[in-house]
Amino acid sequence: MTQPLAYVHPQAKLANTVVIEPFVNIEKNVEIGEGTWIGSHVTIMEGARIGKNCRIFPGAVIAAIPQDLKFNGEETIVKIGNNTTIREFATINRGTKANYETVIGENCLVMAYAHVAHDCIIGNNVIIANAANLAGHIEIDNWAIVGGLVAVHQFVHIGCHTLISGGALVRKDVPPYVKAAREPLSYVGVNSIGLRRRGFTQAQINEIQDIYRFVYIKGKNVSQAVSIIEADFHVSPERDEILSFIARSSRGIMKGFSRNANG
Repeated sequence: MTQPLAYVHPQAKLANTVVIEPFVNIEKNVEIGEGTWIGSHVTIMEGARIGKNCRIFPGAVIAAIPQDLKFNGEETIVKIGNNTTIREFATINRGTKANYETVIGENCLVMAYAHVAHDCIIGNNVIIANAANLAGHIEIDNWAIVGGLVAVHQFVHIGCHTLISGGALVRKDVPPYVKAAREPLSYVGVNSIGLRRRGFTQAQINEIQDIYRFVYIKGKNVSQAVSIIEADFHVSPERDEILSFIARSSRGIMKGFSRNANG
């Protein structure tokens, strides 16, 4: 259903059950799946690929060109997965030739005034809270929660099931399953409440806590901690996820909390 006061380019591809409210603007080369609702004053620009049963609230801008001076008009896209909600005045930019796409997964929530820049890859079930700002080329894994007013540096990787405190400045990679807070951003424990809510057993949570004691608590450097974890911990999905994340980290992982470093 399209309101007469909305504009939909004739080359846009919309499923029959998409609902378009008044004053929406949808440009060409846009695809929108079944059951999606587009609120009033939303702007959806060229290159948007929006899944099924999404909700996009008033004022959001999807698939604007990147805020990147190297962008030269190349054909790129934004992908938004099924059942994802984009709240008021959020902005999500297209990719550049570096990746050619910006991706937000399924069942995500991007809250009001958040910004997702070019070439970001966001997993499933991720929450990005109000006015959080993601620079380009950021990767966020499944089930992560990024608090309000968080600013994330370009090329940062945030692991699965993490919880980042509101107002944080994220300059280093944040490994999976942890809580991150303070300035500079530091490890403040395992996200045990979130893990329980998602079905992790107490034994799994205990193992994750034991692993991070070597990474952050016992005074080891990262290489020493990794050697101990590989030698002393049985193979498990959680152990391997942590080791793989550390091995792939290009910016280095965030540090543990230090009273001297934090004043």
